[in-house]
Amino acid sequence: MSDHDAKPAPAGDTAVPAEPPKAASQTPPVAPDERDLPRTADEKGGVLIRWLWKGYLHKHWLALIFAALFMALEGSMLGALSWIMKPMFDSVFIEGNTSALGWVGLAVVAIFITRAFASVAQKVLLARIAQVNAADLRRDLLRHLMRQDGPFHQSHPPGYLIQRIQTDVASINDVWAAILTGAGRDLISLVILMGVAVSVDWKWTLVALVGAPLLIAPSFVVQRFIRARSREARDLGARLAIRLDEVFHGIVPVKLNRLEDYQYTRYSALTDKLVKAEIRATVGTSAIPGMIDVMAGLGFLGVLIFGGAEIISGEKSVGQFVSFFTAIGFAFEPLRRLGGVTGTWQVAAAAIERIRQLLETQPQLVSPATPKPAPSGVPGITLKDVRLSYGETEVLDGLSFTAEPGTTTALVGASGAGKSTVFNLLTRLVDPKAGSVEIGGVPVGEMSLPDLRGMFSVVSQDALLFDETLRENILLGRTDVSEDELRRVLDAAHVSDFVARMPQGLDSPVGPRGSNLSGGQRQRVAIARALLRNTPILLLDEATSALDAKSEAVVQSALDRLAEGRTTIVIAHRLATVRNADKIVVMESGHAVDAGPHEALLERGGIYAHLHDLQFKTDGPTADAVAQQREAARRRAEGKDLPPPPVDATMARRMIWAMFGR
Repeated sequence: MSDHDAKPAPAGDTAVPAEPPKAASQTPPVAPDERDLPRTADEKGGVLIRWLWKGYLHKHWLALIFAALFMALEGSMLGALSWIMKPMFDSVFIEGNTSALGWVGLAVVAIFITRAFASVAQKVLLARIAQVNAADLRRDLLRHLMRQDGPFHQSHPPGYLIQRIQTDVASINDVWAAILTGAGRDLISLVILMGVAVSVDWKWTLVALVGAPLLIAPSFVVQRFIRARSREARDLGARLAIRLDEVFHGIVPVKLNRLEDYQYTRYSALTDKLVKAEIRATVGTSAIPGMIDVMAGLGFLGVLIFGGAEIISGEKSVGQFVSFFTAIGFAFEPLRRLGGVTGTWQVAAAAIERIRQLLETQPQLVSPATPKPAPSGVPGITLKDVRLSYGETEVLDGLSFTAEPGTTTALVGASGAGKSTVFNLLTRLVDPKAGSVEIGGVPVGEMSLPDLRGMFSVVSQDALLFDETLRENILLGRTDVSEDELRRVLDAAHVSDFVARMPQGLDSPVGPRGSNLSGGQRQRVAIARALLRNTPILLLDEATSALDAKSEAVVQSALDRLAEGRTTIVIAHRLATVRNADKIVVMESGHAVDAGPHEALLERGGIYAHLHDLQFKTDGPTADAVAQQREAARRRAEGKDLPPPPVDATMARRMIWAMFGR
């Protein structure tokens, strides 16, 4: 694991991690489909509907009552229209009763006006309920997901979670309106229309519905098919979102490595799978209304044969036949919509299951039930025999060191030594497998997470900015900062140098992820955040690595002043930034192999001295060449003849470049 695979992100942090860490001793997560969440495959729809009602819909009970009344009014108008067909044909058209023409015409107009008003009213009410509930659900999801710990986010990439918040909530939004409309308008319409049909002739009604029992078994099969295909389509949609997130966040490596065609092929293959899954789901959702149409056709044929004979014989009037056919014709349309609702529900049920399971997934790293207060003043930091594993990979192997209060302690070592993991442990993004991590004598696991993370200011290599103004990115929601204090922070962090050149100064937008700023400018904004937080502990991860020499000197001076009287932990690859640290802890393979001030470590000639040689003797021979030359000098001093020392490879390359160019 790279030393910077995971960065800490304490509450109110000054740097947001690129990726959260995995849990201690956690096996590598399954790819982000639904396998990493518990699922009841045949969860009954009633359970999900009750969950929706208790969590969201019950807050709108009054609006739902009014919507139901308007839907009932709209639905009943179709029954009234079919009923009025009998006097229209028998009295007006056949008997020629002109006096009935007026009231029949007014009744028809009144029916359509009432239906139009009720339709608009119920649609507006339902749209408001659906949109408000979708917004509430998205807010609840975001709040809940932000509270999840590192292991959860390690196994659920951003694209996957975005798909849940956006697409799945949209599916639920659709089904709310569909189910409520079906339960209100369409069901009432169906009942009233069937009542009109039965009032005309109950035998004709039975003939019209003779094929209904044949739909029961196929409808259950189709519903299961729809839910399975919908799950498949939503999982593929999440994988597509993950792929897009990776491509656009890594667009520079994609271009530099000429991976456009490769990424296009991968995305295209997933898209083809999604198209097939969506088509299969659509076949299922369309099947039930299609079967209803077949049943309707058979029913109409039976009524035409049976009822036509009765009309010819004079047992029934033309008005009765038209009224019946109008009622049955109108009835099959809400019946088709109700059949479509079952398919829509199966699509949404898969989304509801996923969202419900996400909301019921609790973080593993939580505050204790009775937390201890955070230490006051400037605390020290102690790690005792700390061990931590990511799956089968051991990252820390008995790490122990102490950072005295008010001092600066630097962590150095090769990539993968476990330096960044120390930051994750201090801020409780992960818990150790064994050992203890204490701040001011209090184990970090015994403090509340807000109190613990409120003690830290963090500046990492990659400062993540939000798509807001520069001022908002520095203040991070604080309203108690005066302009004078803000100006001092900007000057100290070297932000003032480029603010004046921005179109709107501090109110200039920085773009998504700070894309309008250079890397060095983004890092200086992160330093300004740390200066403004003014916490007792500083965590610095190569805080000046992206600055030029002049800016680095100014910012380093500001950080040095800020570190006075505060406990500071520094991760460093560039040893020039830690020369003045009170203690340097040298890490290798997850444990401390040496510790002490800069000069003492150089004199010992261990790993630190070797790293120092590699960094500061690049203008001369390499560390190995220096060792060979020292050995040769010693042997010559003893009078032993030796061949000339070998030409250092680095010097040889530089000579070739100087003569022939690169």
